[in-house]
Order: sequence, then C-alpha cells, then structure tokens
Amino acid sequence: MNEQTFSLQPFSSTEFFPNLKIVGNIARNSNQLTICYTLGGNLKEIAFVKPVVDRREDIAPLANTPSRKHELWKETCFEFFLGIKDSQRYWEFNLSPAGHWNVYRFDGYRQRMQEETAFEKLPFNVDNQADSLVLTLNVDLDKIISVEQAIEVGITTVIKHKDSEVTYWALTHRGAEADFHIRESFIVKF
Repeated sequence: MNEQTFSLQPFSSTEFFPNLKIVGNIARNSNQLTICYTLGGNLKEIAFVKPVVDRREDIAPLANTPSRKHELWKETCFEFFLGIKDSQRYWEFNLSPAGHWNVYRFDGYRQRMQEETAFEKLPFNVDNQADSLVLTLNVDLDKIISVEQAIEVGITTVIKHKDSEVTYWALTHRGAEADFHIRESFIVKF
C-alpha cells in the first residue's frame, strides 16, 4: 500500500476562512483507492446543503437517500481528479457532505464531459464533529482502469461560505484562475 498525506491550499488568501484547514490522506492498494478528507476550523461559517426533509441543526446532515446529482461543485463539495499516466483521459469525483455524489469522465482537458456510468453508487462515510468533518471514500478502480495503470491524482475542495462566497482549495494551483482540471495539478502519483 502506498499512502500519502495532503494539505489543501486556497486559490487566494481568503478573509472568509482564515482558520480553515483541509488535510487528509490518500492510498492505493492494488486497485482500491482510499481518500480521507478532514475539514477543520469554524464550520459554522460554511454553507452545507441540507436535505429538505431534515430540519436538524447538525453541521452537514446526510441525505436520507444519497444519490447521484449534478453540479455538486456549486456548493461545498470534496473532489478529486484521477488521470491515467501518459493519457489525456481523466475522471472527476464529486462528494457532497450531504451524501450525494457524481463521477464524470473526460477525454482531455474539459473535453467531452460525460457521466461515468461504470459507477451505479459511490458510498462514502461522513463523520460530523463540533469542529471537524471527516469524509472517507473507498473506491474500486477496476471499473475504470486496470491495476497495472499508473495514475495521477489532483485533490480539491470547493467551500461555500454562508454569505455565498465560494473558495477553491487544491494541492496546488497552476492557473491564473482556479481550475482543478489543469493536468499539471494532478501531483499525487501511484
């Protein structure tokens, strides 16, 4: 097993979340990929999607029925981008703290985006604490790549403030604007 730790950085210094930290670890064991994000700080300032049927005051309650949803990146969303080494093809995984998810496949930089139908569900765990939120995903990559293929991963998060300001967090930012699709930002190698 090859495990690496990470710490995400905001695209630009942000006055909205001066004490926010997003750290975690990622590992590949054969073709099983495990990623764990820990969001720490004053979470009460972060806008989390709450299911309409759930009126609890929890930080980020899970949806009664987590499902595949589009445009999760418009809200607080944990993401990672997985590319095959020496190939332009890559996938975007979106994980909402409310339990919703999606996976998209691209043939090249932002080219021919389509929902990845190899995944019918993408179960992950969300653990809410008073000052942290931990999201953990274990995904079998056999559905999209072979175990022999080397991969490159970009780890990212979109954080939405209660005042609707959105900040973009990543391992590295390689563009003039926040752009998680830039392949040079897929810096975790397995």
